[in-house]
Amino acid sequence: MSINVTRSSLPPFEEYCEEIKELWESRWLTNMGVKHKQLQAELEAYLDVPHVTLYTNGHLALENVIAAMNFSEGSEVITTPFTFASTTHAIVRNGLVPVFCDVNPVDYTLDATKLEALITDKTVAIVPVHVYGNLCDVEALDKIAKAHGLKVIYDAAHAFGVTLNGVGVANFGDASMFSFHATKVFNTIEGGAVTFRDDSLIATLNDMKNFGIHGQESCVYAGGNAKMSEFQAAMGICNLRHVDGEIAKRRAAVEQYRRRLGGVEGITLCPEQEGVKSNYAYFPVVFDGFRYTRDEVFARLKEHDVIARKYFYPLTSDFECYVDMPGGGGERTPVAKHIASCVLTPPLYAGLTEEEVDLICDVILGDA
Repeated sequence: MSINVTRSSLPPFEEYCEEIKELWESRWLTNMGVKHKQLQAELEAYLDVPHVTLYTNGHLALENVIAAMNFSEGSEVITTPFTFASTTHAIVRNGLVPVFCDVNPVDYTLDATKLEALITDKTVAIVPVHVYGNLCDVEALDKIAKAHGLKVIYDAAHAFGVTLNGVGVANFGDASMFSFHATKVFNTIEGGAVTFRDDSLIATLNDMKNFGIHGQESCVYAGGNAKMSEFQAAMGICNLRHVDGEIAKRRAAVEQYRRRLGGVEGITLCPEQEGVKSNYAYFPVVFDGFRYTRDEVFARLKEHDVIARKYFYPLTSDFECYVDMPGGGGERTPVAKHIASCVLTPPLYAGLTEEEVDLICDVILGDA
């Protein structure tokens, strides 16, 4: 049997069945029902943030919160090319221009020291990405944004439950987007959320995700449909009860990876960030000067039915649709380009066993 790069966390079958039982009685399956409201409240408490708006997926959550800022079409948004396609797509689909900033070589998040050189009179926002559970330099980004009057919207798809010096990641910037996709540390099967402090965004985001409908005879905004269903919310309610235990299991796997792969010549691992309580979302391994290239390691693992991922490769700035954008083409972001060519994320999930981690490491090191 293959060892996949990830495996979805699920609650006990009976627990989920019990959670959705009342849906058969109420027949209220969507449109922000009891389960939706319960999960929203529980996430506000867990993430320690004033407001959470739930979505059917993380991409629409990010697209909507960018739209909610009401930027002028053609404005520039500084972001990272070292991310999933969704981040850049959400910017472009709002009629905005992504300007790609390089990442730092330590944790692969947006390099704040290279940010100000990219700011122009067209710049309206920064969309940084917390990568692999590593947090951006939130203090530096906040200082720069305030100095230039820019909004900061975090793509926090990888950072659910992460804290910095005891402060939840959802509290940084003007807003944050979380993905609750099945592959994430916390999932609602599909799903996502926006977290924020500005009270005025509550009505705006709800209008955007529910057609702009206000009651049966009023429609005030040309919104779309991005509501989380009751079944998704019920899964989230169940998974939230177990998420801390799932993170602890991920941590054990990461610690074993570090013991086996740390200190090996030609292998670079991200250092643990000071003051950060991680969620161990992914475990990036960079192969630079190792006996095998990244692609050779990827192929060796596949021969042993181990499915790793070249995450993130290619850079979004190298996509055909973005190569001509400002900063497009990875040559203009050399650190990101280099990391993308060398990085591999081996399997990591709560149920990964010690024996499986050892097998993966044996294959990587050439001992299997």
